[in-house]
Amino acid sequence: MHPVEEIRGEKSNKLKNRRIALCLTGSIAAVESFYLCRELIKHGADVVPVMSEAATRIIHPDTMEFASGNKPLLSLTGKVEHVSLCGKDKEVDLILVSPCTANTLSKIVLGISDNPVTACVVTGEKAGIPIIVVPAMHLSMYKNPAIVKHLKEVKRRFDVVEPSIKDDRLRIAGVDKIVGRVKRILGNNDLEGKNVLVIGGASVEAVDDIRILTNRSSGKMSIALAVDAFERGADVELWHGRVSENVPTYIKTKEFESVNDLLKMINSASLERFNVVIVCAALANYIPKKHNGKIPSDKEDLRIELTKAPYIISNIRKKNRKARIVAFKAEERSRDIERRAMEFMNKNGVDMVVANTLSAFGTDDSEIWIVGKDRKILHIKENKRLLAEKIITSVKSL
Repeated sequence: MHPVEEIRGEKSNKLKNRRIALCLTGSIAAVESFYLCRELIKHGADVVPVMSEAATRIIHPDTMEFASGNKPLLSLTGKVEHVSLCGKDKEVDLILVSPCTANTLSKIVLGISDNPVTACVVTGEKAGIPIIVVPAMHLSMYKNPAIVKHLKEVKRRFDVVEPSIKDDRLRIAGVDKIVGRVKRILGNNDLEGKNVLVIGGASVEAVDDIRILTNRSSGKMSIALAVDAFERGADVELWHGRVSENVPTYIKTKEFESVNDLLKMINSASLERFNVVIVCAALANYIPKKHNGKIPSDKEDLRIELTKAPYIISNIRKKNRKARIVAFKAEERSRDIERRAMEFMNKNGVDMVVANTLSAFGTDDSEIWIVGKDRKILHIKENKRLLAEKIITSVKSL
């Protein structure tokens, strides 16, 4: 057994039974291809490296063979490997050109097939295989009028994961962004055409100019929900407070601190466009009266005045009468949690409640009860990534 099998499906099985031709060209960004390959495999994919001669001068074929468990395609022979892989029999489910140089970008636009990479793309396009192009080049080349024209044509025919530009430097898209796009294209797209808003993370309420009140929420569930909805074809936004991990760069985000900040966002946004709103944020129930400046540190006794926080769910419902609203409700114990969730759902006019105990805060695993208006109750204990998939599936059926 090749060592690659030790990591296959380590993160998810969303790419299980999917074969991807990972095409490398002669950009220095090819050094990142090892990590991209491994990440695809960690989501279950079988990866076949395809390398131009220029790419082999940057990263050795043996490295990519170790990374993938498959011998790289380095040249075309009488076996017509490009036809076997990417022809009408479609041995691969997707062609991923990463990195794609300016030279290769222009060749695939013009239909030039003078190496294994370009031959696979030209053959695969005709066979109807999805193709993702990940540009990597110097900024001056990227802005060259000819490349701009060719890139426009590539975007018309293929899917493009665009680079980032910062301080007059162009950087190839990150591995998480590329893998996210692969999973979206190869997913079942059961949420295609849907607009989903996820509100998550912990609110932060100021006590004075430096001190705050917050809670132990990590925001991990909100990120997992946004990622799963994106991978299933939805147009997703994540509005989040304090979170303990980075949000993937391909997820559109807006940040808030306090409950009142979030309320302003809700009141000023066009919420009508969202089909689904999921509120899993850990928001303050009470807001401290803020002290201007810094409260002296030498006080023997300190009292903080708190007022009831505005209720977000009712404001969301006023702004959008048609959306399916999913609310999370945390309880101290699991006792009577199903009944409490049902009461909460009926009282607040939401379409589904996901109840959990306080033990879920700040952890990777959680135990949840999904309660819907049909009175069906689903009880699951799993890591938050898999729970997010179950929740999104339940939302889809609303």
